[in-house]
Amino acid sequence: MKNIENREQTANTGKIPYGSYREHKKHTPDDFPYNTYICTIPLDFSSVKIHWHEEAEFIIVKKGEGTVSVDLMEYEVKAGDMVFVPSGKLHSIGQKSGASMEYENIIFKSSLLYSAGEDVCRKNYIDPICGGEIPIAPLIESRIPCYGEISRLVARLDKLCGERKNGYQLAVKGCLFQIMYLLLTEGGTGEEKKTNERSLQKLKIILSYIEENYQKQISIEEISRRCFYSKSYFMRFFKETMGLSFVEYLNNYRLDTAAKLLLASGENILNIASECGFENLSYFNRRFKKRFGITPGEYRKKRGN
Repeated sequence: MKNIENREQTANTGKIPYGSYREHKKHTPDDFPYNTYICTIPLDFSSVKIHWHEEAEFIIVKKGEGTVSVDLMEYEVKAGDMVFVPSGKLHSIGQKSGASMEYENIIFKSSLLYSAGEDVCRKNYIDPICGGEIPIAPLIESRIPCYGEISRLVARLDKLCGERKNGYQLAVKGCLFQIMYLLLTEGGTGEEKKTNERSLQKLKIILSYIEENYQKQISIEEISRRCFYSKSYFMRFFKETMGLSFVEYLNNYRLDTAAKLLLASGENILNIASECGFENLSYFNRRFKKRFGITPGEYRKKRGN
């Protein structure tokens, strides 16, 4: 059954699923690890910040336009475009020039397509494609030879999951197998846009550390040691990789998390500011207004239901 998510979920710990770099929320059922989600930016959330998860993912743009990044390469997307995100790849979804974008997520585990025992398909094709070892360009657009057929298969997947006839799971697997074959034989190459793997792994270390420690005071000296970088090299690496300074990024992460908590909990603003690493309420209010254009109280009143 199609699972429509219109709002982010918040655990009792205050951790926000879409605020996490490594997503731990359960996307798919154990007995058939496949699911779909419909989301709209900025109606449901302003953006999906950079994160990764074990499942492979298709992002299908239904309406409007926006941006999708995969391993730090940003793609401008519009209605009809699709993006394939292999397992473990850093990715994010954003708004473009004030436009809105409705998109569908198709999320599945590669294990859905496994056979028992030795399996040439798993070893040579499924794991390398779903794991990103085979360099396939993430963006699937109209100029790609397999675009039309993949679009038809995606429509077929939606119909199957909408009707849920007896045995629909068999047909879902069949569609995914066909899509894997088309990506392998007719998909664009990702070699020219391949990002340095060592840099990506370092970035995952940094982002995971922010996720686990954003409530505390984090020094540049401390985080640079985690990467075995000097302070000066770390600051340069982060700015060149992410497009803004580490301090600015950390503040934005804290503010985005605070914004989600304002809507997802009844906690008072002082406590939320403290939980998100801001020791001074006046400073928090100033930074929040600068980022969102309104005060935390106004944000809660305007955006909350």
